[in-house]
Amino acid sequence: MTSTQVVAPVLARSTQPARRLPVPHKRAIAFFVLPFGALFALFYALPVGYAVWQSLLVVEREGTFGPARQVFGGLAQYEQVFQNGPFWTSVGRVLLFGAVQVPVMLLLALVFALLLDSPLLRGKRFFRLAFFVPYAVPGVVAAIMWGFLYSPNLSPFTAVTSNVDLLSADLVLWAMANVVTWVYVGYNMLIIYSSLLAIPTEVYEAARLDGAGQLRIAWSVKIPLVLPAIVLTTVFSIIGTLQLLAEPQVFRSFSSAVTSTFTPNLTVYSTSSVPNFNLAAAFSVVLALATFVLSFAFLKLTQKKGVQ
Repeated sequence: MTSTQVVAPVLARSTQPARRLPVPHKRAIAFFVLPFGALFALFYALPVGYAVWQSLLVVEREGTFGPARQVFGGLAQYEQVFQNGPFWTSVGRVLLFGAVQVPVMLLLALVFALLLDSPLLRGKRFFRLAFFVPYAVPGVVAAIMWGFLYSPNLSPFTAVTSNVDLLSADLVLWAMANVVTWVYVGYNMLIIYSSLLAIPTEVYEAARLDGAGQLRIAWSVKIPLVLPAIVLTTVFSIIGTLQLLAEPQVFRSFSSAVTSTFTPNLTVYSTSSVPNFNLAAAFSVVLALATFVLSFAFLKLTQKKGVQ
């Protein structure tokens, strides 16, 4: 028998379409997926769809004092959104906020994670808890606490607050950035630290055999291997930046510089309180799309640079 006669049946079998194996336990899979699917549809998909539908409606009245009724208005609400100057000013404000605050926060989270992973640090349990404790404080409580610390008449640090007005129009945004950084550094640190713990010890042993010290290992081994975790925390931070609400809402009671349109989410909240639910829904849809575009663009950018 020649080699051609042996290979021919093999090639014939390889060109045949692969048969899909039956999925076992379909009922069990459906049973476990159904609760999540029901909750996802009820508390996420349906509210999103309802918000999109509300953004396409307008309120009309018959006469000056006639009853109000909602009718389909197409993209009329979105025209108002794109013509709303304060809303886009607030978007630019939070983008500036994120461009400064997110890198600082993630740099601190990375440094703390590297310190916890270093064999030279003692008392790791204490520092791990100390770094994470601020995240356990609710955002509203943290904003109130820092608001009192910033107030010249209430702060125990009067030597600073009497000379530097941290609640002024020029500094209040960065005062909020300090609150957000204080709360979320520990959260991002744990994500990066968990990624560091997943690195095999053989990698460190090989680096030490090559004569690398702790700083060299951190820079050339640890940081490159935890880049996916850093990308993940960056995406979370981008989403959180555009959703900034609790801090400016609380700081309105401490500073007159924080207006009802200070951030996009505060604009949505204030608009819905008028009430103008249809315009607020249009604001929310545009903000959600902007968040998706920024997050997706960042992921694509990191993928092109080889971060996976």
